[in-house]
Amino acid sequence: MADNALVLFISALVLAGGVALIVLALRWRRRRRRARGNLNPARDYAPRSAWGPTSGKLNFSSFVFMDVDGDGIYGQADRPMAGIAVRLFDGQGRFLALARTNPAGFANFPMSSKRRSAAIRAPGTYRFSVSVPPGWRASGANENQLVRLAEAPGSLVGLVGEGLPAPVGLALSRTVNGRMPVGAPATLSVMGRGKVLESHALGPAAAFRFPVSGEADQVAIAGGGLDRCLALSAYPAELGLLAPGALRSGPLGAGAPLITIGFDDVTTRGLCKIPSGHAGVDWYNLNAMARDHTKNSEGYVNGNVSGAYIAYTSSGHPAEFARAAPFGFHSVMLTAAWLGSEGETALVESWLGDEPVARDEITLSALAPVHYAPMLKAVTRVRLSTKHHWQMVLDDLTLAL
Repeated sequence: MADNALVLFISALVLAGGVALIVLALRWRRRRRRARGNLNPARDYAPRSAWGPTSGKLNFSSFVFMDVDGDGIYGQADRPMAGIAVRLFDGQGRFLALARTNPAGFANFPMSSKRRSAAIRAPGTYRFSVSVPPGWRASGANENQLVRLAEAPGSLVGLVGEGLPAPVGLALSRTVNGRMPVGAPATLSVMGRGKVLESHALGPAAAFRFPVSGEADQVAIAGGGLDRCLALSAYPAELGLLAPGALRSGPLGAGAPLITIGFDDVTTRGLCKIPSGHAGVDWYNLNAMARDHTKNSEGYVNGNVSGAYIAYTSSGHPAEFARAAPFGFHSVMLTAAWLGSEGETALVESWLGDEPVARDEITLSALAPVHYAPMLKAVTRVRLSTKHHWQMVLDDLTLAL
């Protein structure tokens, strides 16, 4: 009896295996026919007659952008954000999937009424929830949005939404940071449209960090020989250790204008090592790259503040820019290249000849740049490195040459 059962079991396995092989062979044959195409040209451009769901999937997307002007509307000044986490929930609040925004700012959730692997497979109400990073806010207060999907028998995937989620803008809370040298105190004034919005006393040999309101457009420091004025960007400002005689109009008072190097004119290809002599400066271990050249590289996208190119420290090794004649080092935008290196520490060292001029450490993020503005009047070499040897992104390097 046991032998008969074993024979039946083995026969069933063989039969099932045979059926599976036949199914696979037929499927392979259909795919081969599709790949080969049809000899008859009569239906090459025929209108579709059988409207109904296919076996394909369609992305249902949530778009997230860096709201540079903080108005909650996606405008020309704003930029798509990469690496932002978006979660999908069903109508009962059950978690379904997580997706991160791609270099174009889209978090994509596959939708299909036929594919079990799709995140969205049935009609109903869904909630799209954008995870707002610490120190940021959703400028349109719309980080959670409900969208209803209905059956659509004639559509590509059998489902259709009443609309896509509205774009979600994220605005960064700005701060101004720095360190005072030993010596006389100074005063930091936050300005907006030519008016003083607030003032802060800066004590000798002390670090400072102050939040900056949305209406502020510049900060001014006066006293102790540290006088300087910086136009604020949409990002946190790091002044480093304040040094006397800040750069204003040019190196050594020569009156040379400030120039901004955005790395957009280094190459028309996706990637290129920056050659010495570019913009009148010598470069070591810095590459210029299109913001979306490398897949899943959040910092290369989010660290790009102008044009479509950035520079980065190749393989995470120390990099330098230099010139024999002294030049002014005003500022640069610095970003961590990858979300996996969030909180990386950058070290920026400057020399005038063989004499050290400045040495500052800056905490980096892959979500937005830090506007590092040492405003050094005369240097001949600047060295950039990171504590844990991850790549660092540069954009809008401003010098006086």
